[in-house]
Amino acid sequence: MSQAEKPATTAAPTSVRDRFESKFPRGLIIRLIAYLFVGHLFAFFVYLLFVLGGQNQ
Repeated sequence: MSQAEKPATTAAPTSVRDRFESKFPRGLIIRLIAYLFVGHLFAFFVYLLFVLGGQNQ
């Protein structure tokens, strides 16, 4: 096969961000950050309930 007959291929991602986004879609990253934030916020709320409940005994 000569160079003219080879199908065009996409160039490899050059920047770190391009390489990262080629592995993980942007929506997945946003959801992951949101779930981590909400999960930690919920864990803090439950912890706060236990602390405040323990003080009232």
